[in-house]
Amino acid sequence: MPRPSTSTFVSLAICAAVLAGVVFAYTLRPARLNALDIVLPLIACGALLARRRHPVAALIVVAVCSVVYYPFAGLDGPLVVLVFVALYTAADQGHLAAAVTTGGAALLAMGYGEAGGVRHVDDSMFMMITGWVVAAIAFGGVTRNRRAYLEEVRQHALDALRTKEEEARRRAGEERLRIARELHDVIGHNISMINVQAAAALHGLKKRPEDAEAALRTIKETSKETLRELRSTLGVLRQVDEDAPTGPAAGLARLDELVAASGVKVRTKTSGPLDALPAEVDLAAARIIREALTNVSRHAGTDQATLTISNTSGNIIICVEDDGPGSMYEEGSGYGIQGMRERAIALGGSLEAGPRPEGGFRVTARLPLSPPASS
Repeated sequence: MPRPSTSTFVSLAICAAVLAGVVFAYTLRPARLNALDIVLPLIACGALLARRRHPVAALIVVAVCSVVYYPFAGLDGPLVVLVFVALYTAADQGHLAAAVTTGGAALLAMGYGEAGGVRHVDDSMFMMITGWVVAAIAFGGVTRNRRAYLEEVRQHALDALRTKEEEARRRAGEERLRIARELHDVIGHNISMINVQAAAALHGLKKRPEDAEAALRTIKETSKETLRELRSTLGVLRQVDEDAPTGPAAGLARLDELVAASGVKVRTKTSGPLDALPAEVDLAAARIIREALTNVSRHAGTDQATLTISNTSGNIIICVEDDGPGSMYEEGSGYGIQGMRERAIALGGSLEAGPRPEGGFRVTARLPLSPPASS
């Protein structure tokens, strides 16, 4: 069984107080009691109990009972209190026009109606009742506006929380994509390098042991570097940094090491200053070069490539070309090229990859030196 609401308890208390006032008025003037003294207060109280579900109907019933009560009933009970409460409820629930219309009609009837040729509400009483009617309607409108304001504030808070959660999910997705790209770059490049060096070691193991030893040494260093970078990336996932490298991330300052580890004979051309680059641009350039050279080693069918890096017009331009017969990716797709393109776009740049008209494959990246701030 549902428990009565606070509004019901308030209505019952008001009705009890009004009926008690009627009884008190009877004790003062018992000879004036008639049927209307009993019926009208009971009807008005019953209507008041339904004020929350039917505010306009309750207001009309209470107002009519009050208008009839004062000129025709024998007692002068506090029935007008029920009118004030009904007016407040109607205004509080948004029926302001009904409250103003009913209140005005009740005031006219109470102030200018006559019973037996005698006006039953004098000027001072009429002004006081008018003040209470206006106050009840105004107070109901204020409470409604305050409730609407609080609801709007609550909705704004919910919207802000929802936006914050969506932003957190978006950032988490971007971070997962970045980590996946890092893992692809680290593992894909280094494992490919290990594979190339292992093939060279096997090929020269008997005929040229010194070359095999150098290849194995390269495999050792490359695998060590792979494990170090893998621990660093996984450390980000665990939100710990005890395994993170303390040195600076690989960039164009280590270009010679990057080219030497690719397993490809690279002819390098540079123009413009390549030092003191923004950290994110420096890292992205190194990652793109490494991935592009790894693709040459894997897919181009040649062990030679040309790397051109230039700093011009506020952009770092990177171009990796080969003349091998391999198809690579005909439309510049694949996870490696997709990762390079995402790196460039994230910095406000661009990347194009595709076959050269004269044969081979070309990857061209443009990285602005002033990347847009992340939102």
